Amino acid sequence: MLCHSVRMADELVHYSVAGGVATITLDSPHNRNALSAQLRRELRDGLTTAVADEAVRVIVLDHTGPVFCAGMDLKEARGAGAADQGVNEFPEILEQIWTSPTPVVAKLAGPARAGGVGIVAAADIAVAVRDATFAFTEVRIGVVPAVISVTVLPRLTPRAAHELFLTGDTFDAERAAEIGLINAAVPAERLDAEVARYVRSLSLGGPNALAATKELLRTERPSTLSAAFADMLELSARFFASEEAQEGITAFAQKRPAAWVPSEPGAG
Repeated sequence: MLCHSVRMADELVHYSVAGGVATITLDSPHNRNALSAQLRRELRDGLTTAVADEAVRVIVLDHTGPVFCAGMDLKEARGAGAADQGVNEFPEILEQIWTSPTPVVAKLAGPARAGGVGIVAAADIAVAVRDATFAFTEVRIGVVPAVISVTVLPRLTPRAAHELFLTGDTFDAERAAEIGLINAAVPAERLDAEVARYVRSLSLGGPNALAATKELLRTERPSTLSAAFADMLELSARFFASEEAQEGITAFAQKRPAAWVPSEPGAG
């Protein structure tokens, strides 16, 4: 199994690759993995490295400590003007996750708040332990969940979005799954296995097909059915004729794994 890691003593985000899976671990437990300037910079760099590596098939966002991410670092925000607020750098991170051609899985062994929930929503798959909690706490401190709304609102049911954005109330992982914020809420002892199951499933897809499918999921449909079908037919036919699809079709007929399937996909 190919495995390598990049780690410095004073870093707040660790990066490692094993079996085609890049694991990006937030490691700033002293401030509940808050999005400080250093953590934002290192997270952005880790995502850039993972997306650029053709050997990486899945990206897993993990964390140390009891909290996944508490949101923006309020100590840094205190006293700063609008132009100097760290939130100005946050859209780039959310966009990296949302538009990554490589599938992204968020693994939560603990709570997420505010900007941390935005990261969860930006990921393609999110799995949390049942006792993890979530909250859009912005209104409680007099700010607006504006930036994270771009990734969160496409996930949530409208009624839940109005309730939770406006009240700032805390909700549990099972409710998060019910309203579409996460995919699964599992017992703590099953978290690793559930993430590994999703990683394995994602590793079975063709890299180019996965990237195009992610783009498809982000694309607004044309206003008429005929125009929508025309766009989708062109995309479908192009991929059926592609080298990747031909390999997949051949592998299916020969009852063997496709060439892109890692021999030992990592579990994150």
